[in-house]
Amino acid sequence: MMYSHKMILAASIAAASSQLMANGLSLNEQSASSAGSAYAGRASSADNASVLYGNPAAMSRLKRAEVSGGLAFIDASTDISDASGPFPGTNDGDMVPFSAVPFGYYVTPINEKLHAGIGLYVPFGVESDYEDSFQGRYHGLNSLVQVVTIQPTISYAFNDKVSVGFGPTINHIEGKLTSALPNVLYGGSGDADVDIEGDDIGYGYNLGVLVAVSDRLDWGLTYHSKVDFTLEGDTTVSGGNGLLGPVPPNPMIPTGLPGLNGKYDAELDITMPESIDTSFSFQATEELTLHAGATWTRWSRLEGIEVENSGVHPAYAADFGTVSEELNWEDTWAVAIGGAYQLNPDWVLRAGYAKDRTPTSDMDRTVRIPVSDRDIVTLGAGWNVSEDLTLDAAYAYIDEKEGRVSQQTYSADFENSAHGLALQATYRF
Repeated sequence: MMYSHKMILAASIAAASSQLMANGLSLNEQSASSAGSAYAGRASSADNASVLYGNPAAMSRLKRAEVSGGLAFIDASTDISDASGPFPGTNDGDMVPFSAVPFGYYVTPINEKLHAGIGLYVPFGVESDYEDSFQGRYHGLNSLVQVVTIQPTISYAFNDKVSVGFGPTINHIEGKLTSALPNVLYGGSGDADVDIEGDDIGYGYNLGVLVAVSDRLDWGLTYHSKVDFTLEGDTTVSGGNGLLGPVPPNPMIPTGLPGLNGKYDAELDITMPESIDTSFSFQATEELTLHAGATWTRWSRLEGIEVENSGVHPAYAADFGTVSEELNWEDTWAVAIGGAYQLNPDWVLRAGYAKDRTPTSDMDRTVRIPVSDRDIVTLGAGWNVSEDLTLDAAYAYIDEKEGRVSQQTYSADFENSAHGLALQATYRF
């Protein structure tokens, strides 16, 4: 009966981000100006205060105090085909609602060498919603999870060639996830509902270095640390005919037992992985800047997960007390190239391409994380409205390869795609 409870594990993995520009569980939506060139020069350029996330060392390149913020909008679609399993159901797909990801930053010079700032952004998150009759409902239905990070940051310029930056991160994770539970396993009928809610605060840090290799070439390196979370919350089981009150006669379960319906204390540990981002920015001409970058993420930290549910009747403890599941994720590389063309003093045009590998495989992919290898094409523009105000916008098209989900009671092919629009305003004073 173990498979029927694996939906509990969804809380620990913060669900899927298949609709967004980074793979696995990450989000890339922290800057519209960087998005225009597919984040290819995120660690080596200093367009505005959003460098606080991209490379805190690059704050040293900002001449005035800046406040910069915006929103990234995501419109995703998913096609499900060739579905099979022992339970009937539908496979409508398109389970990702239209969503928005906010970000905001403030950076100010303290003196010629020292800068300080603070940022608010969302490094991990998801919102997905399968229909109630989804054929894979016993492995996942609804997911609403996000990590919100506050990052106070300082940078120091040793000279006009080398600068460094550091910022501790305060990360709050919260989530609510639901799945169905088949009562037939307990001698009943219909589906019960499993509702999981939990939250925690974890701490980490980001640091970076920026080097002017020459007058025309910059190199940057950024390290985003791992963050450990221990989510504490509730697992609630309700509904159905068979889990309400005493369990009906069942040769596998002794008579007279209470039903599973109720609320249980839940606890689980998870580590969001560290990543290293490096890039080069080359001033090819007075108008044209070229970017190339790569990101390594240590997804192998997510080998598996374990959830502890307290207060479960001993008869159910083997299935519902401690639940574990293997993920077998692997470390990944993402690569990107892009450029920016200064059309005139008021307008800059951007474009980019990225290729992002998935940390999972056909053997281990799940309905909550049905991500595959993806290609991303971006276009963007920046408008200097005045010396003090700049507006940036970027469009992205994300196309994923088809990936197979093969879980114990459900198998299907998933193919994801998405359109993204990021808007940002920067004011200098």
